[in-house]
Amino acid sequence: MLPPDWKLVKQITLDAFLIALEVLGVIAFALSGVIEAARKHFDLVGVVMVGFITAFGGGTLRDILLDRRPFFWVEQEFWVWVLIALAFFLPFFFRARHFVFTEKAIVIPDAIGLGIFTAGGTHIALELGSSPLIAVLMGVITAVVGGILRDVLVNEVPRAFHDHQPYAVVAFAGGWLVVLLDALLLPVSITLLFGSVFIILLRLMSVKFGWELKRWRFL
Repeated sequence: MLPPDWKLVKQITLDAFLIALEVLGVIAFALSGVIEAARKHFDLVGVVMVGFITAFGGGTLRDILLDRRPFFWVEQEFWVWVLIALAFFLPFFFRARHFVFTEKAIVIPDAIGLGIFTAGGTHIALELGSSPLIAVLMGVITAVVGGILRDVLVNEVPRAFHDHQPYAVVAFAGGWLVVLLDALLLPVSITLLFGSVFIILLRLMSVKFGWELKRWRFL
């Protein structure tokens, strides 16, 4: 009996972990988009489009800026079908009495998506040879643009711009943590896990304790 190839086992484990993180991020952002579209009484096409753009908009823009092909959702078509199924079935489970709850609950999947997409986007940019600053900005774009597009499509001023709570700032700080952990040559799984959890917790804490950025005021 041949001994196990530990390098191969390690790589398979890492790939599975990265896929699991990606799954959580896509579902979390798609869920926030689908819930928001359902709350606005969009039809099925509208719900699918809002969910799709929320989940994939930021990553697509990142791939365009980094000249990375194929786009991640084109390469993994399975997630498009998952999103369509989610958008089709989820609205049937929500009624008018649930909307007040879902407005608050949307913060949780949004925070999860923010953390996972920021860490993942930063890591991808670093792997492609980007400088630390550009890598962090790519992570912010990956995580923030989808939510901005979601709010625009449902005819609202993007929350990232007007609620004064740290959002892009949280992603920016978490991106630098990913850069630091990567520079320390920690395993990719540890880097992404720590970076994602840091951003998620920081975002949820900012909502819970009402942290706000300084408002712009004219004299």
